[in-house]
Amino acid sequence: MRKTLVIGCGGVASVAIQKCCQNSDVFEDICIASRTKSKCDALKEKLAGTTATKISTAHVDANDIDQLIALINKYQPQVVLNLALPYQDLTIMDACLATHTHYVDTANYEPEDTAKFEYKWQWAYNDKYKNAGITALLGSGFDPGVTGVYAAYALKHFFDEINYIDILDCNAGDNGYAFATNFNPEINIREVSANGCYWENGRWVETKPMEIKKTYDFPEIGEKDIYLLHHEELESLAQNIPRIKRIRFFMTFSQSYLTHLKCLENVGMTSIEPIIYEGKEIVPLQFLQAVLPDPASLGPLTKGKTNIGCIFGGKKDGKDKNIYIYNTCDHQQCYREVDSQAVAYTCGVPAMIGAMMLLTGTWFKPGVHNIENFDPDPFMDALNKWGLPWQIDYSPKLVD
Repeated sequence: MRKTLVIGCGGVASVAIQKCCQNSDVFEDICIASRTKSKCDALKEKLAGTTATKISTAHVDANDIDQLIALINKYQPQVVLNLALPYQDLTIMDACLATHTHYVDTANYEPEDTAKFEYKWQWAYNDKYKNAGITALLGSGFDPGVTGVYAAYALKHFFDEINYIDILDCNAGDNGYAFATNFNPEINIREVSANGCYWENGRWVETKPMEIKKTYDFPEIGEKDIYLLHHEELESLAQNIPRIKRIRFFMTFSQSYLTHLKCLENVGMTSIEPIIYEGKEIVPLQFLQAVLPDPASLGPLTKGKTNIGCIFGGKKDGKDKNIYIYNTCDHQQCYREVDSQAVAYTCGVPAMIGAMMLLTGTWFKPGVHNIENFDPDPFMDALNKWGLPWQIDYSPKLVD
């Protein structure tokens, strides 16, 4: 029997688990494990009678490698799907290595005490995973994740060489709050308040947070302001797409979001440096997370759409060529299906698909690999089947 261990039970994990249970021919048996087992039990109860997938639950602290190893040895999954926090990637990878179990995640490792995310820590496991004969699939969310699959697909089917990639992430949803984040507030705020960065002509160019602003006319949404950020897939695509000259990542933010974020920064609430409050050590950003709306609660409130995709520029048969591969996702449609808004949905569906690729043996390559290192075609087919259909604009507007 195929077994999958899912670590984490937040908003993205809830979507991924529900999609696994829709795909019970592949996901015959899953175990949901989290430090808060009651969340796992509640999701199991919700899904009872709706799926042929056998579901069990377990308590695990993803920071504790001994607990992780014990759980993997007890449950004996073929694949571990890591949907915990990015801080916990390495302990889970260590546990998978110790038990010779395939590994999948959606976001790269980030040290808890440093707002910096990069792949070097996980790439360092490559030889160990290769020698163990197991695969680690890194970044099987949407961005990173689907954006890498889009790049591999574009290179395979539409280009002789890709020279330029602009990754665009537009959330045009409205949840009614003046300030709220659509995924883990701590991770979200660390990401958007960091310096921007992009790859050009073989080197990294760093910018101040939100320094570069553009406007883009998104299909099915319209014109939105977009801001250049650093994002993890830039690092892997710069390495894995030959003849690339420039890669940038842009995300939309409302003016209300940016105004509130600036105010919070100015008073120190986005800091990750511990402070002493009433004799106790607290991290301001973690306190802020505790008072902000839970992203999981935003599903019934959020209306509108997301549009996430990649504009590719390159050459085919000696001629310049540009295409935009993208997905548009409706928040309310996602909520009707899995009680979630589209931001969690667009990450949870690819997480399920990545696990499916390894569980079925469709993808198998011992070592540590980013998602663009595999044949994109079966993943692209699965996106259409499981809720994230993609489209291609053959004459896209370019980001100036």
